Parts: sequence; C-alpha cells; structure tokens
Amino acid sequence: MHIETPKKTIQKSSKEVYDFLLDIKNFEHLMPENISKFEVLNEERFLFALKGMPEIVLQLKESTPTSKVVLGAASDKLPFTLTANIDEISANESEVVLNFEGEFNAMMAMMIKSPITNFMGTLSDNLAKV
Repeated sequence: MHIETPKKTIQKSSKEVYDFLLDIKNFEHLMPENISKFEVLNEERFLFALKGMPEIVLQLKESTPTSKVVLGAASDKLPFTLTANIDEISANESEVVLNFEGEFNAMMAMMIKSPITNFMGTLSDNLAKV
C-alpha cells in the first residue's frame, strides 16, 4: 500500500527541516490532536498511540543529509516505512512530500487506508507550521 501526501512548502531550508525530522522528539509536535501517548524510547526510536488505535513504535531506518528521513515500524507485525523527501527551493524554503509504504493483506489495507491517509495529512500540515 502506497500513500503520498501533496507537496508542502515550508519556510525553512532543507537542512533545518532535515535536522528537525532527525530529532525524534520533534515528532510529538507533528502528531494529531487525538494522540493519547507519545514517548521517546531512545535517540532513534519513539512510541505513539492515537485514541482507539494500538501503540506503534517507529525508529529511524535511514537518512540522507538534507534530503531524506526514513522511519520504519519497529515491529514486523505491521511492516511499513514513513519517508520524508525534502527538496530545497531556496535558502529559506523547501518542499516536503511524505510517503507511506506498507505490506498489508487486503482486509487490513481496507481498514487502515483512511486513518493512515488522515494521519499522514496531519503530519504534513503540522510540519508546514513548524
């Protein structure tokens, strides 16, 4: 399953956006209002839960300086990645696209597509406000 957010223009350099996303604790600022739990587990891993959803642990999987940050599920039960692709437009402006990639059976995909799409949209919207 692939979900991609529309490009968001952010009034920060690609390095500033990259550094912000690389600092795991900053993801708390991007979470939706219906978050019920957020906990930093270490420098590369955090746990979060939205009301009515199970807890999910995300960890930093990969990063390319100033252009890409990849987080992935720490559990093999729901294998997925969340990638932020960052393009610099100017010294004080960049564009970010969030991509969700996951392998789910058809039933699971049908159940989670809408909540994941909404979650990704909120992350993207909140990132644009940072």
